[in-house]
Amino acid sequence: MALSWAVLAPGAWPQDAPGLIEEVVVTATKREQGLYEVPASLSVFDGDELGERGIADLVDVGKFVPNLAVTTFSAGHTSSANPFIRGIGTQDHLITTDPGIGVYVDGVYLGRQVGQHWNLSNIERVEVLRGPQGTLYGRNAIGGAINIITAAPGSEPGARIGARIGSRGRVNADFHGDANLGDGLAATLSFGIQRRGGIGTFRNLPDADVEVGETRDLFGRLALAWQPSPAFGLTLAADANDGGNGLNPYTTLIDEVSGGAVYAAGYRNSDLAADPYDNNTGQADQLRVTNAARGLSATAEWAFADRWTAKAIGSVRRSKYRAGLDDDGFLDDFLSFPEQGEADQASIESQLHGDFDAWHLVAGFLHFSEDGANLQDPTVFLGAQGRFELSQVVESTALFVNGSRELGSRWRLSGGLRATRDEKRATTDVGTGTVSAEHRWRETSWDFAIHYAATDRLGAYGTLQSGYQSGQFPARPYCLFSDPACFTASDNITALNAELGLKGQPWDGWELSAAVFHTRYEDLPYQVSATAGEGFNTVNLIVEQETTGVEWESSMHLTRALRLHVAFGYLDVKVARQQGVRPVAPLTPELTLSISPEYRRTLSNGGELEARLDYAYRDGMWGEPSSDPARLTRIGSRALLNFHLGYTAPGGTWNAALYGRNAGDERYDHARLNTGDYLLRILSNDASEFGLRVEREI
Repeated sequence: MALSWAVLAPGAWPQDAPGLIEEVVVTATKREQGLYEVPASLSVFDGDELGERGIADLVDVGKFVPNLAVTTFSAGHTSSANPFIRGIGTQDHLITTDPGIGVYVDGVYLGRQVGQHWNLSNIERVEVLRGPQGTLYGRNAIGGAINIITAAPGSEPGARIGARIGSRGRVNADFHGDANLGDGLAATLSFGIQRRGGIGTFRNLPDADVEVGETRDLFGRLALAWQPSPAFGLTLAADANDGGNGLNPYTTLIDEVSGGAVYAAGYRNSDLAADPYDNNTGQADQLRVTNAARGLSATAEWAFADRWTAKAIGSVRRSKYRAGLDDDGFLDDFLSFPEQGEADQASIESQLHGDFDAWHLVAGFLHFSEDGANLQDPTVFLGAQGRFELSQVVESTALFVNGSRELGSRWRLSGGLRATRDEKRATTDVGTGTVSAEHRWRETSWDFAIHYAATDRLGAYGTLQSGYQSGQFPARPYCLFSDPACFTASDNITALNAELGLKGQPWDGWELSAAVFHTRYEDLPYQVSATAGEGFNTVNLIVEQETTGVEWESSMHLTRALRLHVAFGYLDVKVARQQGVRPVAPLTPELTLSISPEYRRTLSNGGELEARLDYAYRDGMWGEPSSDPARLTRIGSRALLNFHLGYTAPGGTWNAALYGRNAGDERYDHARLNTGDYLLRILSNDASEFGLRVEREI
């Protein structure tokens, strides 16, 4: 932050650089609004910036947003994305766990973490809202929300192809076409492939046709828009993705947790691969992880009166995967959990918008349902075979209203209410027979904000906002062997956030967003896992958590050609003691920082050169809620460096760029889990990569 203020002293500012930064229009409040008018902490990336920063998925987004960290943890799956914003997220992926961060694509909620590694090719923008979003986004946004917005059909007619070739076997290709078909009809079509080689080998399986961490993904999306009149529009969209990847890199440490069952059985770290990115498994059925998702959505918008518009978004979505971990990581089949999962979801949201001279209103209704299951068969725990089943049906209904009113030319008040009713019915079998349970929750969330426009391009805000998430059933209730009544749901999770912020342009060429906040969470479940006598037990540790933090983002033109982006976040998280032990917020770095200088120069022929560096730092953090004295689950800090050196031809008909991702080849952990018998480390798949990106209009 000191750097930002120092280089932006008014006397150092170029006086011949007006209008260098344009205010971005966002839909974070479910209507189009200037970024500086939104009374919330918000980061935005447009499509060009995603490419230049080397952002290909949500894990990459997590490198550049204050107080955001995104990991891949679930079942060794390379397609899983687990975002944590301001200390809120979920480590797990099983059907009874809900993420605390809502991820949306064009207003459609993505209910499962596996498959959220959404491809960000041909995306208009990504919006990251921080803090509880209970009024407009509902129950699974107590930490924030991530909006992925695709380009509207007919907005940029034409077609382009892109390719990326690089080290580590990188081969990407994609196509995007946009056409006006006449009679109010337009269509967009996007599809592509992504391939990258692995980061290690399966040492005991020389005939394996996949490497550790290898990625092979296909994706596609078709959208049709029909607008028979200026007052009515209908958009239909279908998307699909398929992945057949190598098991995520991980390693198991045994000697460090000596005295456990694995150690007592005679196994040691020497049975593991010498290189932690290799794998010594002997289970050929657990080398490959797959995921597939299919989605259909329909969005209708009708301006039925001068000041009133109705909108409806309906969707159905199906996802499934195969994964699992051979936890021991050595030749013998001593600890292995092959897994498959699936989830079907359906949602319908209706909205009513009213625009008047002094105020705006949005009210709506949402119904969301999900039916999903997980199966591990056969599980192998300490050499004994078993079977684990888990399923859940969710029904969620909500009514919401949000409004804002102008008070003169400078002040605006806004507020909202949301009433939610949730019902969950869960069933499990861990070897003790089928056990079923159900629970209902009700909650009313609210928010209130005041915004002051100091100038046309600079505003301040204060907000109080609550959030809610329904409770959760235990993910792996092997406690049933000792306690037949342990398969019960936790209580409502509630959040209350107080925040002050400043955003806008103090003068031309300097854009900033700053916020200070304090958030209190009650009945928040931490997922705590440990080996039990009969299996791998995961329980919900219920805590009260208080988070105080600071966020800063700025973009400044030091000259017309040279621009500097800075993002900084700081968190102080306090968790109440539980039975004499103080848990910690998992996967939550205290300090996050990114610094990105960018240089652009227009050449005499009308082409443009651009050069960019992106430095991203994430402080050390705990891999699970337990801060063990030996610090075995402590994850070290990491600093990543990307670069982009590109050329855009006159008229933008084609462009090419040399790139580097993680140019320093920083190796780091995504998660750490101490089971009591061994330490499981999920390693990053993000080794260095260098290559060439090209794109051309056709």
